[in-house]
Amino acid sequence: MSLARPIAPDPYDFLPPRAWFEVTSEDLVDGASMPSANVHGSAGGQNISPQLAWSGAPDGTLGFCVTCLDPDAPTGSGYWHWSVADLPATVTRLARGGGASDATLPGGHHLTTDFGTAHYEGAAPPKGDHPHRYMFVVHAMDVEQLGVDPGGSPVAVAMKLAFHTLARARITVTFAY
Repeated sequence: MSLARPIAPDPYDFLPPRAWFEVTSEDLVDGASMPSANVHGSAGGQNISPQLAWSGAPDGTLGFCVTCLDPDAPTGSGYWHWSVADLPATVTRLARGGGASDATLPGGHHLTTDFGTAHYEGAAPPKGDHPHRYMFVVHAMDVEQLGVDPGGSPVAVAMKLAFHTLARARITVTFAY
């Protein structure tokens, strides 16, 4: 049985426009399928957060946030798989597996995902659904901290980022099973 429905619009099209900078990954290829290492265990993966590195953030960047959103989840509002707030401006990469806990981050802290956990949770769309997009976004901020407590909501972070993002960098991958 197919759960086919239209692909959701790009959620970043509804936010104030911002410049883009570069993010790369040793694990993810923009536009390609998500590797099984980064897929959630419930969907046959290993649930390891991907390595990410970024460059070209604008002058005035005081910190970074990293998020992963599935805008195609059948919720009407997407599904947050990862949210890291308040990374120092000196941090320009996250190691593979760095999303395992706050202790594995080079600063900053995790927010609670829609899985209810405060660490990376890989792709896990409904079985048989169309390929979902997973948007890994690095947000360059004009503040050092957003003021969202560890374990707080990624939606609270997203709301504050709408007003404190100088630029964004993004890699989008897909996954279905």
